[in-house]
Amino acid sequence: MKKHLTKRIGAMLTAIALSSGVCYALSNTATADGALFESECESLTINGAEVATKVYNDEYPGYTGEGFVWVTNGGTMTFKVDAPKSGMYRLVSRCIMYLGNEGEIREAAVSVDRADGSSWSKTVKIPRTESWNDYSFGDIKLTEGENTITFGGGWGYCLYDSVTLTETPAPDYSKATAELNDPKATPEAKSLMGYLKSVYGSHIISGQQEIYGGGNDGNSELEFEYIDEITGGKQPAIRGFDLMNYNPLYGWEDGSTERAIDWTKNKNGIVTTSWHINVPIDFDNYEIGDEVDWKECSYKNYQASNSTFNTANAIVEGTKEYEYFQAAMEDLAEQLLILQENNVPVIFRPLHEAQGNEGNYGDGTAWFWWGDRGPEVYKELWKLLYTTLTEKYELHNLIWEFNSYNYANSPTWYPGDEYVDLVAYDKYNVDNNRDDGLTSGPNVSAITAIYNYLVELTNGKKMVAMSENDTVPTVENLTVENAGWLYFCPWYGEHLMSERYQDATTLSETYNSEYCITLDELPKDWLSAYGNSEVTTTTTTEITTTTTTISGTTETTDESQTTTTETTTTKEETTTTSTSIDIPENVKYGDLNLDTKITLVDMVYLNKYMTGAIKFNENQLANGDCAKNGAVDSGDASALLMFIGERIETLPIIPD
Repeated sequence: MKKHLTKRIGAMLTAIALSSGVCYALSNTATADGALFESECESLTINGAEVATKVYNDEYPGYTGEGFVWVTNGGTMTFKVDAPKSGMYRLVSRCIMYLGNEGEIREAAVSVDRADGSSWSKTVKIPRTESWNDYSFGDIKLTEGENTITFGGGWGYCLYDSVTLTETPAPDYSKATAELNDPKATPEAKSLMGYLKSVYGSHIISGQQEIYGGGNDGNSELEFEYIDEITGGKQPAIRGFDLMNYNPLYGWEDGSTERAIDWTKNKNGIVTTSWHINVPIDFDNYEIGDEVDWKECSYKNYQASNSTFNTANAIVEGTKEYEYFQAAMEDLAEQLLILQENNVPVIFRPLHEAQGNEGNYGDGTAWFWWGDRGPEVYKELWKLLYTTLTEKYELHNLIWEFNSYNYANSPTWYPGDEYVDLVAYDKYNVDNNRDDGLTSGPNVSAITAIYNYLVELTNGKKMVAMSENDTVPTVENLTVENAGWLYFCPWYGEHLMSERYQDATTLSETYNSEYCITLDELPKDWLSAYGNSEVTTTTTTEITTTTTTISGTTETTDESQTTTTETTTTKEETTTTSTSIDIPENVKYGDLNLDTKITLVDMVYLNKYMTGAIKFNENQLANGDCAKNGAVDSGDASALLMFIGERIETLPIIPD
């Protein structure tokens, strides 16, 4: 993995520049309205389709240009585009998928042959609509130079009017809230949420799922010992648990709760847990309270397990399913209350992967029982769990994490902002959707298109995490593509320790990078120091004075501006200091974290210094004078941005 992240897309630089209070001009390669490419579809290279103005005798008024491209089955459209820099670009087509009933979907495809010789493709789902609409094929990684993009195909039977390609906008990480929905949230839960927000978008937190139920011959530390070995002593900051074995059927004590307490109280780590709750397969003949062997239970959907448990009844009082779910919640609450009594906050991910395989079973259901009756039942089940745990059992140590997908109808599964604190995705793509420019080895793509989709699911209001995964993306892909995943958490066993899923050297580089937060790098006071933060949006006129003296030269800047900002206020106070230093002999301009390299992390350090979040020592102050103006200010931020983005070749910038 390259350690120097030398190429940056314009959107990334813009986002960092704005957060630092500086701006610069983007290259003038886009069209007047900001599009890199736009065209009527009938003007593209068409293969296996035809230009039309109506379909048989049906007219579709409102199209632009001379007509539309009628794709009946497998037809495609192709165009070439000269990308000014490597990065993510969004493809949108104005179209109508005209067959079927409202809400039904059909498959199409998009692919790219990149300037660097790599290629990529994916299948997309286009929903049936009655009128022309803008459909996004998602975010596509292009490399600098000429790229060839092809779209359409699949099941076809779609009408394409026009197409637009734009640079994917950088996420606005400041929009994500640090506040929990639960008004009675414990101080520890509030502090954990505040800490997560403090690093969101600038770092990724390392995590690892442990095996549950006595696996690995009872060695629950096997994955963590492996990480220690390959990383030179590092450990994940987050440990994943599963409370599935605390249940009314075959329930037994597997030590998960005790290990979770130890992880936080003795090791200063963060806890997350899922809940693979089982139901009896022969539910018709089951009586509440009966003991059932685990082999006669399942968490799979009723189609795969042949279970007679009807999920739709689990939300209806008076039914046996409702009574069983109440008993299951009671066993779960017992363990969560133990954690709460021990001041352990939990990133809680219940009823996960509900949509599963996009409901591609015979009657439109997902692969777990909690999703097998569709999104409306699932959302009510989630709300029942939420209200029961918070109100009946008074559990307030939970950060509620919803597991989403990025299918066309995924928003219909979302329980609502008031019931969700974090949004998460389970990434398993080692064998498909390769978007990392490599031709062999594990797929280290940052899956940026999915990240961006999930950000937009809540309009950026919820932080987005990679709650399960196979291969951990490289730091280069994460940062270059602006995929600001909150944390990663590989599944246990081969998903961590097999060469198919992880390259040990690459994983070690990630663990030892500045971008990745490991257990030893968690603040000692994360349980208490971040709980007083509140996020507000205000319009203010600010006057900021910053004075830094280097080698006897003093520059004072007064910046008066009216801005609309989202401000995070904590109990810590920011002070402005005046420091006089001598330039050391070992000055390395731009190296703010003193690791001898100049990367995006140095830009983060400079931004934090300028906002008063951290202090610099004399060496850092000298290294920060990138504009050679005797001060550490916005001019240095601009110079560092240009160097990272390869707009200039050397630092410092020597003034005229």
